[in-house]
Order: sequence, then C-alpha cells, then structure tokens
Amino acid sequence: MRMVELIEKKRDGGILSAEEIRWMIEAYTKGDIPDYQMSAMLMAIYLKGMDAAETRELTFAIRDSGQTLDFKSIKGLRADKHSTGGVGDKTSLVVGPLVAACGLKVAKLSGRGLGFTGGTIDKLESIEGFRTNIPVDEFEKIVNKVGIAIAGQSKDIAPADKLLYALRDVTGTVGCVPLIVSSIMGKKLAANDDIIVLDVKCGSGAFMKTPEDAKNLAEIMVGIGKDAGKKIRALITDMDQPLGCAVGNTLEVLEAIDTLKGKGPKDFRAFCVELAAHMLEMAEKGTFAECEKIAAEALDSGKAFETFRAMVKAQGGNVRWIDDPSLFPTADTEIDVTAGEDGYITGFDTERIGLASLTIGAGRSKKTDPIDYTAGIRFWKKRGDHIAKGEKLATLYSCGKQKDLVKAMFMVLDATEVSKKKPKAVPLVRSVVK
Repeated sequence: MRMVELIEKKRDGGILSAEEIRWMIEAYTKGDIPDYQMSAMLMAIYLKGMDAAETRELTFAIRDSGQTLDFKSIKGLRADKHSTGGVGDKTSLVVGPLVAACGLKVAKLSGRGLGFTGGTIDKLESIEGFRTNIPVDEFEKIVNKVGIAIAGQSKDIAPADKLLYALRDVTGTVGCVPLIVSSIMGKKLAANDDIIVLDVKCGSGAFMKTPEDAKNLAEIMVGIGKDAGKKIRALITDMDQPLGCAVGNTLEVLEAIDTLKGKGPKDFRAFCVELAAHMLEMAEKGTFAECEKIAAEALDSGKAFETFRAMVKAQGGNVRWIDDPSLFPTADTEIDVTAGEDGYITGFDTERIGLASLTIGAGRSKKTDPIDYTAGIRFWKKRGDHIAKGEKLATLYSCGKQKDLVKAMFMVLDATEVSKKKPKAVPLVRSVVK
C-alpha cells in the first residue's frame, strides 16, 4: 500500500477498508509513515468524516497498536469510568474508592492535565509521597489488597494514540468525532476492563457544547464498546458550571476527602453516588435504586474514605495528610472575587473558569510546565444562587504573581452570568446511553 493513495481516497470522500486502516496505523506507529503524510490524512478525515465501520476499525487499530492489559492476577470484576474532561472534575478520586469499597476492583490508568482540564494524576501527586509510576506486579497486588490503584498511563498502552494526538493538537484536527472516539475508546479498550462507564460532558466547559452532540458522541462510543464485548454505558452530564465548588489540584483533593467522609457539596456527592450506582448495577449488585443505597451507605459509613486512605498508603502517600487535611500546603496569596451587581447566577463560561485557574498556575499550557498544587479557585456561589452586590462569589489561591491573580479575578467575573430572574434547575445527568 502507498500512504498517498489512501490520503487521496479519503480526500475524495472514499471509504477506507479495515485492512487499509490497520496498515496505516501500524506503519505510522513504526515510523514508516512521516508526520506530514499523517497530518494530511487527519485533515482529510476531519473534512470528509468516517462512517461507523471506519471509526470502529480505527479504534481497534489504535487499541492494538501496543500492549493490551489483562491483569490476570486481579480477582473480581474490574470497573472503570472515563470522563471526556471538565473543570473541577475530581470524580475519579471519589467514585473509584467508592465502588471498590462496594466490592468491585478498580485498576485505573489516568493522565495528567493539559490546558484548562485537570488530570487525576496531578491531583493525586499533590499528596506528599504519592507514587503514580508503579510496576505492574505491585499495581496488581495493591488492587487485590485494597480494591483500587490509580497509576499513570503506560507508554505501551495505545502508542498510536499518543502520536496521533500530538499531531491533532498542532494541525487543527482535535474537534473531529471519529478521531475523538478512536482516541478515547482505543485507550479504554486497551485497558481491557470488564465494566466501563463513560462520563460525556456537555456545555461551555466541554468539547461537546450541546446535549445532542454529546449524545451522538456517546452513542458511537457505547456501540464500539459493545462490539468489543464490554459492558458499557454513558452518562451525558452538565459542564455549564464547574463540578463541585473547588477547581485546582489540592483544593479538589480536599473536596474529594470531604465527600468521601459523607460530606462535600451536595451536587457533587449526588453525582458520585449516581455514577457509582450505574457501575454497581452493571456488576449485578442489585437494582439501580438498591445500588444507589449501597453507594450512599459506603460514603456515610466511612468505608469509601478508608478505601481511599488505604490506596494512598499503599502507593506511598503520607496518610497523615489524609487524616488531617490542614497539613496540605496552602497558597501564599489569595484574592476574593465579589459580585458587581445583585441577582441570580444563571450560568458560567466554564472553559474561561478553567483558563483562569490555568493563569494562576493550577494547570499547564505545555506538558513540561510546572504546576502550583496550591493554586485554584473555590466557589462560594453556584448556578441558581442569589448573590448581592459586593458579596463573595469565589476565592482565588496561588503562590504566583499578584498580577496573575488580578487577571484571573476579572476572568472569573467575566465568566459569571447574573440575571434578575432565577434560572430553572438543570439536572447534572442529562441522559443515559446504554
């Protein structure tokens, strides 16, 4: 085969065969196809699209480009959830230990944050001593003993995706459904879990801006998961405001600990219980209502918190910090964001909130950028709340420059919508795709 012929075929709206797609991904992963040719193919796919069969084959080719995990020594059903990315999304820190406390096994491989979305690994590494680079045999032992371990993604898992994403990021081809689907599901299927729940975000802080677009993406991913023989479903969830009240690594860990102790923001707690209930129901632990009750009891009894604590200890983290969160380092500087008018908060430009947190050091623009783990934003008001002029909306924390905090303060203000009329309540989970 010749790559230029495949580029021309897709450029002209043709359908690539399974054999052609597999050859292309294998050859590119080996280095036999140059970046400039693959960039041309990505743009052709972006412009002409892929049908369902092409998208499925591209996903499976990415899955098979490297190691497929089996974790044969792990006893029990393995479950995982994957979020398409959001602001303040610390869900894995709660849902993982929660379902593990209820009897499932969670062998989770997570990534770092880039841009305005946070990464689970960055959040966990804000805990003193926590190790995310763990040998496979130790990882499996921790999962069997504790019920959960969370480690960084292996370079051997879906290596084609890492190469393709680097190109997509610099060629304007990130926003393409077949490429999004194959990237997410290629990695998920390589991890080879028994049960997968997808958290597909929609709104101003998500790539998919509308529930309809998010549902379309979810249906394609669920279909591919079923073709691969997995138990899978997707939740379409709201990202028109940050999840919970905290944005930023240490702040999010602290909020997760509160939630694991049966407290935390009501909306975030309810979301974690609902997501966990879906995973437990898929594992045949009971009806959905029964599974919700099981999950809520695991939070309220402290079982979920003890599981999180045991995971932190097993992965080298300082559990004194977990027992006494006041030991976490705090920011040098903080600044309050106050409302400029009376009214009800009707929504947020959540992506801009994420960019504000990036401005004060809570994230990275490039993979090599350092992170200020103490940096972040705590919201005192959410959508639907009334706020008076001069009342505190949020507090920004950072060890960075004062001018960056001031800049971020105005970004948060600009991102907040206030009206005299109280908005209608919006459910956090918009719909479920099974």
